[in-house]
Amino acid sequence: MGLITEGKPLPWEQAKKYADHIRDHGINQFLSIYNKTKDREKDCLLWGDEIEYMIITYDDEAKNVKLSLRALDILNELQKEEEEASRKGEEVDASWQPEFAAYMIEGIPSNPYGNTLKSLLRVEQNMKLRKKIVSKHLCPNESIISIPNFPRLGCPGQFLVPRHELFGPKLKSLFLPDEAMNPHIKFGAMNDAIKDRRGSKVAVNIPIFHDKKSPNLFLECEDALPDHIYMDSLAFGAGCCCLQTTIQACNIGEARKLYDQLAVLSPIMMALTAATPIWRGYLSDMDSRWLALVESTDDRTKEERGLEPLKNDRFVINKPRFDSIAYYIADDKTFKTEYNDQNTVYDQNIYKRLIDNGVDELLARHMSYLFIRDPLFVVEDSLDQDDESSSDHFENIQTTNWQTVRFKPPPPNSDIGWRVEFRCMEAQITDFENAAFVAFIILLTRIIVSYDLNFYIPISKVDENMITAYKRDALNTEKFWFRKNIFANYDGAEDKFEQMTINEIINGDGKEFPGLIVIMFHYLESINLDIETRYHLGNYLEFICMRASGKIQTTATWIRNFVRSHPNYNHDSMVSQEINYDLIKMLEKIQKGEVKVPELLGEFKIQFN
Repeated sequence: MGLITEGKPLPWEQAKKYADHIRDHGINQFLSIYNKTKDREKDCLLWGDEIEYMIITYDDEAKNVKLSLRALDILNELQKEEEEASRKGEEVDASWQPEFAAYMIEGIPSNPYGNTLKSLLRVEQNMKLRKKIVSKHLCPNESIISIPNFPRLGCPGQFLVPRHELFGPKLKSLFLPDEAMNPHIKFGAMNDAIKDRRGSKVAVNIPIFHDKKSPNLFLECEDALPDHIYMDSLAFGAGCCCLQTTIQACNIGEARKLYDQLAVLSPIMMALTAATPIWRGYLSDMDSRWLALVESTDDRTKEERGLEPLKNDRFVINKPRFDSIAYYIADDKTFKTEYNDQNTVYDQNIYKRLIDNGVDELLARHMSYLFIRDPLFVVEDSLDQDDESSSDHFENIQTTNWQTVRFKPPPPNSDIGWRVEFRCMEAQITDFENAAFVAFIILLTRIIVSYDLNFYIPISKVDENMITAYKRDALNTEKFWFRKNIFANYDGAEDKFEQMTINEIINGDGKEFPGLIVIMFHYLESINLDIETRYHLGNYLEFICMRASGKIQTTATWIRNFVRSHPNYNHDSMVSQEINYDLIKMLEKIQKGEVKVPELLGEFKIQFN
């Protein structure tokens, strides 16, 4: 969830008075970093992954599985271990961070991976180690799993010993107690700021899947849409788990190019990793968590959403804080101004200031778009900062723009370079799947750079693809706008894009379009690669080939089929306590490799010790 700052946060009514101060100094801090590092060259490829996990607890006698709200206790123990190892000069395998929900924990490798392809083989090993490390701190009836959303989050009795009632003073939710939220002050402040700034609770509406006996959902409040699964809290979005990768580029130009190209791939990867078909105990007509993230973090006022005339606010803003990118930013020969076709609003005063200080038009527009947002977390004691040595005000705005891809300047006075964070993938059940998708993204960045690939399509088409990617079984039933000629052309002779299936995008159309996997295999053949690395990377890519072609199922499809074939399912879209118990038990067995599910994982048998 971005920058973690200590200190007592101000309530929104006081915090908003300092919004201009934070924006002003945030831009100062960016300019300081930019001017010091814009000419930095030859940083080596470093990268890492992030996985968010859930802690669950079983009640086998009642055939129930609940969310354990002990993540903070477990995190404290894990961080103590890290600190103790650091004092002793010992290496640790993983590092741990808090997340929004009290049942979530984020694990990352303790050090970034290097610039050799062999380092890709360490990912799955490290993911297995992370679970082992956490497992030492679990109670006998607890477990750790990596799925995007707990299927019955928001149903009664889904937490381990909550003390508070529903509609508590923090979340004010019809479905969740306040204890579902991590007690760290940042998360409470963020929740309050979104709600108070918006002027109401957030409203998440996910369309229900209509089975033979599905009910017509009643309207639980005025914000609920007919035949939609209604949710009313930031926790329903921020309480989801994802898989992310961060890549250090060799310079700012390469980082900007990767930002643009990966943004186009975001909807494709979201559909490939789709794993979220159930919300609040109902089967939905969507397979991804993304819409819940978008709607649960939408802090725009009615004026900013265009529902009322502008009076107190500055802009009508067409995108929430959590969404696809607003502008391409690469100063690249293949870029055309018409690709930025959304006419998204930006702060013209900040834009002019950036231009006047030597920032080019594309990057200035990107930053001045991010900085139309207000800060969500304001600590009065931290308002005065040295803009030459701190980036906290910049990060306050930067890290609360939760886009599919994030462009990340170096921290002040560090040896870290310009980076890109790829944020849209859904957490998968097994370490093999998660490692395969991480390897795919890292290899994708290598072929983008090595072959100067060009994925540009208009931003409006990327947005259209995002909406398509939400849909049930979008992987197999939908088409996505994609560029026909992806090998860079600078004269614009063939600037064509059309709707293609994901199978065609990944595996090729058998005619003109080669397919991303084919290009990756050519790349691997062109370099000196040892047999072990070639074998394991080949298996990861073959898995993604099979997923893209529909030969094996997405996690969302597999879960949906499990529920619909359960003997206690009544064809009414409802996922009962017992169905959920059996589902989570099966997911854990799959995670541990105790059962074979070739329809989900294929026949691969890669096991790292």
